[in-house]
Amino acid sequence: MIKNRFNGPLEQISTHCWRIPRDYKPNMRVEGLIYASEKLIEQIRNDQAPEQVANVACIPGIQKASLAMPDIHWGYGFCIGGVCATDPDKNGIISPGGVGYDINCGVRLIRSNLTYSEVQPQIRKLVSQLFRYIPTGIGRKGNYPLSDETLIEVLLQGPRYFVNQMGLGCPHDIEFTEAEGRLKHAQPDKVSTRARARGTHQCGTLGSGNHFLEVQVVDHIEDAHAASVLGLREKQICILIHSGSRGLGHQVCTDYLDQFQGLPQKYGIQLPDRQLSCAPALSPEGCDYIGAMRAAANYAWANRHLLMVQARQVFEDLFRKSWEDLDLHLVYDVAHNIAKLEHHHVDGKGTSLWVHRKGATRAFPAHHPEVPSAYQEIGQPVIIPGSMGTASWLLVGQSGSMDHTFGSTCHGAGRQMSRSKAMRDAISRTGGRKKQMGQLISRELEKQGVIALARSAKELAEEHPHAYKDVDQVVDVVDQAGLSKKVARLRPLGVIKG
Repeated sequence: MIKNRFNGPLEQISTHCWRIPRDYKPNMRVEGLIYASEKLIEQIRNDQAPEQVANVACIPGIQKASLAMPDIHWGYGFCIGGVCATDPDKNGIISPGGVGYDINCGVRLIRSNLTYSEVQPQIRKLVSQLFRYIPTGIGRKGNYPLSDETLIEVLLQGPRYFVNQMGLGCPHDIEFTEAEGRLKHAQPDKVSTRARARGTHQCGTLGSGNHFLEVQVVDHIEDAHAASVLGLREKQICILIHSGSRGLGHQVCTDYLDQFQGLPQKYGIQLPDRQLSCAPALSPEGCDYIGAMRAAANYAWANRHLLMVQARQVFEDLFRKSWEDLDLHLVYDVAHNIAKLEHHHVDGKGTSLWVHRKGATRAFPAHHPEVPSAYQEIGQPVIIPGSMGTASWLLVGQSGSMDHTFGSTCHGAGRQMSRSKAMRDAISRTGGRKKQMGQLISRELEKQGVIALARSAKELAEEHPHAYKDVDQVVDVVDQAGLSKKVARLRPLGVIKG
């Protein structure tokens, strides 16, 4: 029997949706809904993430349902892959655990006019140069140190600061970033001195864990028209960047989780798990967190922007053309750890809700006002990274997401092994020779046509492909459920990690 397996009720209510009924727990205010296939739901039962879906259904002000995507797995308080919308006018809360430690962790896709046949012979050299030039790993300082005054501007402006003040990038980069790379009403003064200190030297660094930069090739087009609008075609080389707000965002979350521990009692909020610590969104404490969270989100967009700038420089040096001549233009950048005040309909009435997406991606449909004008006819791009040895997907948002999931879809393949279990698995496959696990995984990936470089064998072991669900199965669910539509599949050729 699997330890910590979820044994509560999961009722199938449609081909791709499963319900935890409201009477499962005495304090549930809404039902829990998990989007999954029959095969994936069996994997999902293997940890306590569904229990966390039910726990989130108990929080004040929650609307419609506590939601989870097919990449769901256990997280801090809220599951990863979860979506929760609260109404601030009905005592709705804001929760740091509903955003996560890596505020505005997200992904950025850059296209090029290079082809597989041009890049494949140079892929090892390209990956080596990216690894050498782009700071990766825990504690690595970036190539763009920020003064205290400059950091404040980045927390307020996001990547606009680097485009407008330093000439790094172009206005196109802002246009094709979610929220144009800036949440308004950020409050840098609500970010602690310690958090700001951690952010001074980390902007433009990749980090560790599941963060990466991949060189990819488009290996399949599912929707030719949408791909054309997005500037994608088969055999084309792209770059995918996955990173977030680094130590600054982590510290913001840590600070406010500490501050929020006594707030449920202060405001008469009963919670089934202390990790769900929260505050009413309109309370002074809630407003302070929101101001700090917005600042950290802007920092994350600036971080991914600088990572793109550095990747462009490596491509320029190797292929001896400007990034503009290489068409290294941003397709889109989207967050998947964030809370945003958005307009949605509940019971036929429009209202403003705090939508928490923790390991979930915004998926607004065609003609939504927040979709860039160039993509209005197809919908917002949705970028779903897989694992190092498999694939990633580009989708576009569909109207079903607005009807059912507050404009949300999945964010990745989703772990099926914890990091510790992935490490044990890697060690066991070396016959217990821990020092050889990095070489083992590198060889396995190279057999699949992927060159991988990382600062430590531990990072490769924790993130090896076996640790993740099948991304194709995950994406099939959200596509068939009408949340987001498949456009193109991208296969990794080279990857750098912390």
